[in-house]
Formats: sequence, C-alpha cells, structure tokens
Amino acid sequence: MAPRSTAPGTAQPPGGPLVDRYGRIHTDLRISLTDRCNLRCTYCMPAEGLNWLPRPELLTDDEVVRLAGIAVHRLGIRNLRLTGGEPLLRRGLPGLVAALTALDGPDGGPELSLTTNGIGLARTAADLKAAGLHRVNVSLDTLRPERYAEITRRDRLPDVLDGLAAARAAGLDPVKVNAVPVRGVNDDELRDLVAFAAEHGYRMRFIESMPLDAQGAWDRTRMVTADEILADLGGRWQLVPVGRHGNAPAEEWRIAGTDTVVGVIASVTRPFCGGCDRVRLTADGQLRNCLFATEESDLRALLRGGADDDRIEAAWRATIARKGPGHAIDTAGFVRPDRPMSAIGG
Repeated sequence: MAPRSTAPGTAQPPGGPLVDRYGRIHTDLRISLTDRCNLRCTYCMPAEGLNWLPRPELLTDDEVVRLAGIAVHRLGIRNLRLTGGEPLLRRGLPGLVAALTALDGPDGGPELSLTTNGIGLARTAADLKAAGLHRVNVSLDTLRPERYAEITRRDRLPDVLDGLAAARAAGLDPVKVNAVPVRGVNDDELRDLVAFAAEHGYRMRFIESMPLDAQGAWDRTRMVTADEILADLGGRWQLVPVGRHGNAPAEEWRIAGTDTVVGVIASVTRPFCGGCDRVRLTADGQLRNCLFATEESDLRALLRGGADDDRIEAAWRATIARKGPGHAIDTAGFVRPDRPMSAIGG
C-alpha cells in the first residue's frame, strides 16, 4: 500500500528558499527515475522482485524536467541526484541528463549526480559525462564474486568493477563507493573495501542499514553501527576526523598520512535530521519531504491536470512545511514507511 497523498496546504509565500517550520533550507532534490532494478539484493527486495509501476504511471522526461525546473528556478534547489531503482535502466538517460544540466537557477545550473549499482555504467559513463553528469555513487557491498552473487542474487561483480573504472576514466569525480555492512554477511570486508577504494582512487562510504526493505525483515541486531565500523577500521589505520561537509549525510575521516577519505552515513545511530536539506520525488511523481515520510503529495496529478507553475510551487512548499523534526528510527515511536527504498529512491 502506498503512502496516502495529501492536498496542498498552507506554506511559505512564493519566492525565496524552500524552508520548513524548523528553519531547514532545502537545496538537494533526489529524483527517482524508475522503481525497477536488475539486482535482487537480499536486504532490499525478495528474489522474485516486486510489482513494478506500470510505465504510464511514471513521469515522462518532459515532466521530470518541468518539475526539476520549478525546483531550480523557484525553490533554490542546487543539487539534483538521479536515483532508482536502478536509474541506468531509464531509456534515453543521457538526453535527460543534458536537459537537467541545462536548467539555470539564480545561482547557476544545478550539480547533477547519480546513484547506481554500476551495472551498465561501463558503456554509459562517457556519454553521461558528455551530457553534463558531474559524479556517481556506486553500490558495492563486497569484493568477493561468490558473496556478491549471494547478496545480489546476480553474478555481475565484473560489470560493476568495469563500471567503476569507466566512471573514473570519464572524469566523474569523485567516484564514491557505497557499502551497507550487514552482520555475518559482509562485515569482515570493511578494511578490504577501503583498501580497494584507496588503490583505485575512489572514495569509500559505509551506510548503516535502514528499515526500508520490501520484505519488512530488517533486524536492528544485524545492523553494523557507525561505532563498530570505525572501531574495525581504527584497528588498522589511524583515522583523523574530517567532519561533515555542509549538510552532507556522511561524516568523514582521513587515514593519517594519506589522502584516503572514508565516510560513514549513520542514519540510525547518529541521525542528522537537524541539518537535512533533502526532498525526494518518486518515479511516479510523488513528493516526499523525508525518506521515511508516511504521506506524499501528488505532483503528477497536478501536472497532468493542467496546473500552472504557481500551483505546483505552492504544493511543493506546503509539503515541506509539513516536514517533521526527524525520522526517529532508533526510538519506540518509529513508523516504518509503506514504500520500500526501491520505490522511494535513494
């Protein structure tokens, strides 16, 4: 069951930044291009996959560009991240990237990045860079072929490694590698992943697992915490705190005596909701003011109903005005969203 949609309510007047009632200014828009994925990661979805959205329900390229244009021109959005599902499955992606990078806001064009599982990146990285993409995040939870096949239910590790190399060669810097450590599955590879990233000039980031799997099987006890990640890495290297860049989700540490930087996104044990500047648009045009939101605003209906930009802007501002103080994952009052991560967009 999808989260309930809500009608636009009272929000800030037109013009100016996108601010919620806690004073947080939103400058980062995550745009999901599809809920489909070509992997079946055990911590994300069942082996048989999910019931994908019918194609007519997905936003068209023109609709994506129009909504992103309103965000950039009217709402102060400066960063656009393309997500999924797996965004490389979107047909004509380089053309959409080119249209998005051509948007011009009050502070210039947006910075455009993409989060991918890396399959298909080897053949598309150069075209995406030429179209204007700035950088990529690639999901990679293990360097062992057999383990990769167990986690993802697909034997595609060589494709991901080739995609990482192609992204680096194309100049999509920095290339970031994202891993989700799960206790008893891949938590013995943290140091290997950091060493691999350092060797190839990538930037390693570890992400605490979150209750966003389609099966509803997330287990707090299997989550490897930020403290555990840092303790493991600290057993091999001296970690020098770098901190957090602006409102970025990752806290970073540099390995002493090197240029290697490691990031940890601790959404559960070290929530950063107080500085959150992100808003999310799902592949079917639903606006979410939080990854863990339990309600959505239907921008697709406004678009297809003939709403002008003023009305869409008002709906956007009203959605952000309703944003809560935080997700409360690690508390008894946490309410899990109905949509899984693959349907929301990372």
